[in-house]
Amino acid sequence: MGSDTIAAIATAVGEASIAVIRVSGSHALGIVDRIFRGRVSLEEAPSHTVWHGWILRLDSGKHIDEVLVTVMKAPRSYTTEDVVEIGCHGGTQAVQAILLELLRAGARLAEPGEFTKRAFLGGRIDLAQAEGVMELIGAQTVAGRDAALRQVEGSLTKLIKALRQNIVELMAHIEVTIDYPEHDVEEATSELIKDGVTQLSRELRDLIATAVSGRVLKTGIRTVIVGRPNVGKSSLLNQLARAERAIVTDIPGTTRDIVEEGIQISGVPLRVSDTAGIRETTDVVERLGVMRSRQAIKDADLLLIVIDASGALEEEDRELLALVSSLPAIVVLNKMDLPAVISSEEISQHVAPDRIVQYSVFRPELLRDLEQAILRVVFGGELRPRDATFLANARHLSLLEQASESLQQVLESLDIGVTLDVLAVDLRQAWVTLGEIIGETPREDLLDQIFSQFCLGK
Repeated sequence: MGSDTIAAIATAVGEASIAVIRVSGSHALGIVDRIFRGRVSLEEAPSHTVWHGWILRLDSGKHIDEVLVTVMKAPRSYTTEDVVEIGCHGGTQAVQAILLELLRAGARLAEPGEFTKRAFLGGRIDLAQAEGVMELIGAQTVAGRDAALRQVEGSLTKLIKALRQNIVELMAHIEVTIDYPEHDVEEATSELIKDGVTQLSRELRDLIATAVSGRVLKTGIRTVIVGRPNVGKSSLLNQLARAERAIVTDIPGTTRDIVEEGIQISGVPLRVSDTAGIRETTDVVERLGVMRSRQAIKDADLLLIVIDASGALEEEDRELLALVSSLPAIVVLNKMDLPAVISSEEISQHVAPDRIVQYSVFRPELLRDLEQAILRVVFGGELRPRDATFLANARHLSLLEQASESLQQVLESLDIGVTLDVLAVDLRQAWVTLGEIIGETPREDLLDQIFSQFCLGK
């Protein structure tokens, strides 16, 4: 980690009652002591104690601010180094002035994520936990926060370590068989390897599925409301958002552009888009809106196909129903407060019954049925939002898929009778790849890239 001591503002800049400046490094206590006046020297203070005093200018001794200073001595700190946190009044002037004095006293300005990077390099957390810290800071939902917290606590690390340990045990069986060929157990070892790798592959696929669920919690589900003009799409958006976000009129074609709103259902974030009604039109502006609607359909994670149940199915309705076979979709039979012309049984000829929901803006209790249907489709009825082990990023998914491919290669090699020493190569590659997730084999350029995404002071 080097011998330099780093400092940064750890709280958001702006008007606030308090702010925190964090200092970490082998000279943290001495540097802060140079500008702090209290009842004791911080270098002599017990660890994990808080001291009242004043921060002074180095050159004149003039008071800058009244502060509370927290002392956390190595290795019992966030970074495993000596850490001092200065709690001062919020705002910009006092905070910036204290930071400037720290730099004059011998600290340097921390790089983004450098405190957490030092925690990783000091062995207090692994790389997956460090990334969980970043996800926790940026969490936008309760479910996302809980998943990030589990990652910080080491849930992903435990899973990865267990998978790697199982791979090591399989490699050990191969080594023993190669080293002692006189026992003639190669066939038994091959069978053992096949059973073990099959189980590992299954666990890894489950983990990848969980990773995808975690990604949904982080980025949100792109949900697009589609249908003919005047079937109630905008009213549905307003009901889901619990706000008047889209204009609602009796005039067909009112919505001519995409209106997007972020909502949450049981802690799961959705980015819901209300689109222009799909129909043939000569209006130039409305035609552009229809084109954008069709593009939004292609980009959607989930479709809400709204059909006016009080009228007969039209060609545009059937066109949209045809999309259900290729995209996750829910059919919303709207206007159920009116005499129904279309029944759920008729729609079930195109869509599975559990993908059909009856709805009316005048019957708000039906909204709960729609929300449950959305969760059921998104998580397949098996994976609930709170089951997400971690918030996957592209790096995690890529490495998990690479490890899965290596294990698949082992199974294919077994089927064609490849020798055990060759199998060991692919097994070891899976082991190494999984290790990259938790930072067992870190590269400096990778670490720089990951921690550069953190905010200053973390």
